[in-house]
Amino acid sequence: MRSERHRGGAESANPSLGYLASYARIAIHTGEFSPPLAKMTRRTRNKIALVPAAALRLFPTIVRKPRHPRTRTRVSKNLDEIDLKILSEIQADGRITNVELAKRVGISPPPCLRRVRTLEEAGYIQGYRGLLDPRRLGFDVTVFASVHLSSQADADLRAFEEFVRAEPLVRECWMLSGEVDFILKCVAPDMATFQDFVTHLTAAPHVRNVRTSLVLHNSKYEPAVPLEVKVTG
Repeated sequence: MRSERHRGGAESANPSLGYLASYARIAIHTGEFSPPLAKMTRRTRNKIALVPAAALRLFPTIVRKPRHPRTRTRVSKNLDEIDLKILSEIQADGRITNVELAKRVGISPPPCLRRVRTLEEAGYIQGYRGLLDPRRLGFDVTVFASVHLSSQADADLRAFEEFVRAEPLVRECWMLSGEVDFILKCVAPDMATFQDFVTHLTAAPHVRNVRTSLVLHNSKYEPAVPLEVKVTG
């Protein structure tokens, strides 16, 4: 008996802890945590009551599991299914007429137009653009540049952002966490033009170093919001 209790450890010494450990293993496997008290049997509630308070405080931290990345998330309660359909259609084709848009989302043109204007005023639609083919226009070089600054003071970060806003070759600029402060997407007609820009970039105030990666091939290009993984709240 002593050897069995020794092998069982804390679970054998305290049956309530054994129950807690079993529940944790099941919860981690199924992804279901903290069942509502109303759904527990009386026996289950009694077992939970016997678990030391310190263990219960640690329990959520131990077994909490992040949501699966494919889990659907909620959007603003101000948007309904028709609004999401409108946004999806406009995102796919910014030149769509109001009549055609109304037909696709299943409402008449007047309320459709009112909804579009409301979405614009609320900031859900920030603008309308045409997507151009850079290679057909002679811009054959696309490069991502990782920039590390020597200072992360707010004034210096803002100064760098002002610098890149004035550079036409920089099409996107993102501030990142970690070792790299900014990543830039640059588009240029040729490597010589881009090299001139890199020389200018490395000489900018507070720039410690710049690492560049030339784009060889684009496997996916979706400049859009993945509305298909959203549901209304």
